[in-house]
Amino acid sequence: MASYTTNPKDIKFHVANYLRSIKALLKGKTVIDVPAGSGVTSQLLLDAGAKVIAFDLFPEYFKLKDINCERADIAQGIPVDDAVADMLICQEGIEHFSDQLQALKEFNRVLKVGGDLVITTPSYSNLAAKFSYMMFESETNSQMPPNEINDIWMDDQSVASEIYHGHIFLVGLQKLRVLARLSGFKIKEIRYVRLSRGSLLLFPIFYPLIFLRSCLTYYKHMRKLPNLSSDKKKEVYKEQWLININPKHLLDKHTFIIFEKEKHMADVCFKLDGVIKPFNQNT
Repeated sequence: MASYTTNPKDIKFHVANYLRSIKALLKGKTVIDVPAGSGVTSQLLLDAGAKVIAFDLFPEYFKLKDINCERADIAQGIPVDDAVADMLICQEGIEHFSDQLQALKEFNRVLKVGGDLVITTPSYSNLAAKFSYMMFESETNSQMPPNEINDIWMDDQSVASEIYHGHIFLVGLQKLRVLARLSGFKIKEIRYVRLSRGSLLLFPIFYPLIFLRSCLTYYKHMRKLPNLSSDKKKEVYKEQWLININPKHLLDKHTFIIFEKEKHMADVCFKLDGVIKPFNQNT
């Protein structure tokens, strides 16, 4: 398994570097690894002194002997108590989940307030991915769009009742951000992984248009909703604007994002006077 963490083209290499950089913080912490896959990340966490709880839809692929990997379907929930984990790592998993909002809410449930949610997923926000979607609604320009031949990666009723979907549910940074906000998380860090060469070729052509359109849209919306404070609008719109114009996000081959749990789901509220229309108000 060591070969995965020594290849810069593999996301496990970058996850391994991140975990090594915070090794001192991991000692004695409880970390949930889901989906755990073959156990590469679980081993790194164990080596750092963390208490590792591993889950996967197909634990048969898990290779470690020192950790027990239990079967778990994220749609049915993670079989642990509330607020037990200091960190949850969802590596190459979110793009397989049909209900990503529910998955993030479940991640919220099992994490302590202040805990970290680490998500990696193929980038759907770089320029090459945007171009491929425009051309054929596909992940790359050499692939078919999601379909029932290429994107059913496992359907074996003798192993599990659930279908293991491929990259049907790819998610970009902006959508991932709002799903996380709705689930009680805020962005803590977005890490750069490696260059997408296809995106680099498209960058000189499309970046000026993206930058100009993003700026115009940002300032247009800052003038809307006059009953809402400018500080609140700036808090949301500026974060989105900066994500959209950041060359690193447009050129990055992979998405690697760390969220922080701000509050429990019961405390999440987005009621804004002047934005949400009361039910009893006449149209």
